[in-house]
Formats: sequence, structure tokens, C-alpha cells
Amino acid sequence: MQIYLPIAEMSVNALLLLGIGGSVGVLSGMFGVGGGFLTTPLLIFIGVPPAVAVATGANQLVASSVSGAMAHWRRRTLDLRMGLVLTAGGVLGVALGVEIFSAVRARGQIELLVALCYVVFLGVVGGLMLVEGLSALRRARTGAARKPRRGHGWAQGLPLKMRFRESKLYISAIPPFAIGAAVGLLSAVMGVGGGFIMVPAMIYLLGMPTSVVIGTSLFQITFVTGVATVLHAVENRTVDMVLAVLLLVGGVVGAQLGARMGAKLRGEQLRILLALLVLAVCLKIALDLVLEPSELYSLAERMR
Repeated sequence: MQIYLPIAEMSVNALLLLGIGGSVGVLSGMFGVGGGFLTTPLLIFIGVPPAVAVATGANQLVASSVSGAMAHWRRRTLDLRMGLVLTAGGVLGVALGVEIFSAVRARGQIELLVALCYVVFLGVVGGLMLVEGLSALRRARTGAARKPRRGHGWAQGLPLKMRFRESKLYISAIPPFAIGAAVGLLSAVMGVGGGFIMVPAMIYLLGMPTSVVIGTSLFQITFVTGVATVLHAVENRTVDMVLAVLLLVGGVVGAQLGARMGAKLRGEQLRILLALLVLAVCLKIALDLVLEPSELYSLAERMR
């Protein structure tokens, strides 16, 4: 069934959009990532303008993240205090990111900026996650003990220490605030929840237990992407509500399914699967940048 998207100025199959939303929701529930790193490129691949894909993709992450966070809240695998500190930094990062997005879009270079950001960040993060996942799988097979983490030892001398009971940590609030701000910036510029950076940072930089990382990540993503959506709608007017609703419906259903699937897989298996998916998306975007397009001349952007 074809449906018209007014802001994107195009017609697209509604079932295709529901499928994209559902797939992203599954990823959200399984890995604790918002899934925007997949939503935005997929929307661009089917012809949605990059500015609309970024802004509307952030909107879709709100629903899938809320659904996944609620599932983890019921299991008591969410650190509320840590989530609030991450969210405070995230809101600041979003405000800065929207200003950068608006300035670049006004110069007609937003498509190039989005593509380059995806190639760099997905390539680095996907590679690191794959190496770590394979190492963890190798240790699990050989029975080798893992070296104890000292991820947050460098931050012990920083001020503003807080006790995070669910994470069993007593550390400065500055590192999680800074991580939240960085993720908020990415959320505004790339239309992502930032979970593919948030999850590793919470584990290896803050030293949080894996059991509470996914739920806490989804909590932060919920509020940061919500703020990003509102600011994009007000500042850039690039949120397509018809597109957003279809993605939301698929995302809510998929997140519940993903949370159940993730509970049945081992941690190292989840990391390897996510790393391969991240690298596949990175490769597709990189190829689109370097390969000669079928149409050499086209309008730089259909939107004003």
C-alpha cells in the first residue's frame, strides 16, 4: 500500500516503513541501542531526503526506546540515577548538535556531513566491538580468565562524586555527563540514539555491570531523542509525522520481541552480531560515497 509523505514529498510503501520500524525495535530491545544508526541510512536508501531521515529517525527512536526501557525497568535492570546524569549531558549535546545541523544544512552540505559521520563512527565502533566480541568468545571457549577492569580508575580524582547503587559505583558525575553530551550531539547530527557508543562507554569507561547497561542506555536514549525531535521540528521543520507514526508502530512491537530474544543469547554473541551489523551499514554508506552514481547531475536537495 502506497502512502504519501508530505514533508519528504514522496510516496512509499507503508509495509516497508513498518518493517524498518520493527527491525529497529528488535535491535533496541536486543542490544540496548536506539537503532538510529540503521533507521537513518535505510530511510536514505529508499529515497527519503537526509534532513528528513535524520529528524524523523530520531522521533522513531523515542517509542522503541520507551518500550525497551519499560521492559528492563520491570526486570530491575535500569540504574535511574545514572540515567538521569547521562540525560542531563545529552540534552546539552542535542542543543549544540541541532545548531550545527542547521548551519551545515543552510550551506547545502548536510547529506555529505551525515554520510561522513556514519562512515567514521560506525567503522571505528563496529571494528572495536567485533574485536572485543571475538576475544570474549575465545575466552569463553578456552576458559581463560579475563583481566579485571579498571575502566573508571582514571576518574577517581574528579569532583562531584555520586553513588549509583544499581551499578554499584561511587564515581564522579563528570564522566557520565560528558558521555551523555557526546551522545546527544551525535543524536542531533546523525539521527541516532547513540547506544552503539553509549553501551561500550558505560561498560569500559564507567565500569558499569553489563546487567544494567542496556536498560540505562535505553532510558537516556528516550529523553535525548525526544528533545532532538522537538528541536528539529521547531528549528528545521524536517519531522514528517506520517513517516514517524509508521516507524513508531513497528518500533514498539519490535522492541518487546527484541528484549525477549536478547535474554536468550550470550553477551559475547550479542556483541559480535551487533558489530557485524554496524560494519555492514558502514560499508554500504562508504560505497555510496565513492561509487559513481547512476545520475551524475541531480538537485542537491529537494527541500528548502
